[in-house]
Amino acid sequence: MTVAAYVRVSTECQNEASQKREILQWLAGNGIKHGSVTWYIDKANGSDLKRPAFEQMQKDIFNGAIKTVVIYKLDRLSREMSDGVKVLADWGAKKVRLVCTSQQFDFSGVIGELVAAIMFAMAKWEKVNTKERQAAGIAVAKEKGVYRGRIRGATKAGVNPARAAELRAKGLKHAEVAKAMGISVSTAFRYAQDAKREAAGK
Repeated sequence: MTVAAYVRVSTECQNEASQKREILQWLAGNGIKHGSVTWYIDKANGSDLKRPAFEQMQKDIFNGAIKTVVIYKLDRLSREMSDGVKVLADWGAKKVRLVCTSQQFDFSGVIGELVAAIMFAMAKWEKVNTKERQAAGIAVAKEKGVYRGRIRGATKAGVNPARAAELRAKGLKHAEVAKAMGISVSTAFRYAQDAKREAAGK
């Protein structure tokens, strides 16, 4: 039986290295050799379970090839409470152990499933509250006439967006460009894409 290490980032421009590092540390600390681990990596939103790597992992679990799943955080599995609880219930029926390295919790067994269900519910509650707070803040700003929304193409002060494209052309990854420029990975990705579109339009 192998151990499954599942990693999920929301977009193509995000780097999964930090999650992999945490999982590798846990594996090493528990005496699990790298060769006995199968990695499943998705670059997709966690709003549903239709992800290539996750679906493959589910097939392998169904076929009995996997008895332990290690993830960085519970929301890497799913951001929807109903999906997350159902997956855990299915895994529990198959005696599959789930470990979250950042939360330092083993979700195997009935108690583990119960705790996970509560954590999924709390994550959902916080997500809804965040959206409500954002909507309330926007509403107040609109009433005061100060809300302008996101200004497309806005750049960080002192940063040249074209530099992102230059660094990408030299072979740097988006994460490396972001570090070099002191910006977020998503911003580095946007700058590079904007530069490409601008060059194509000339």
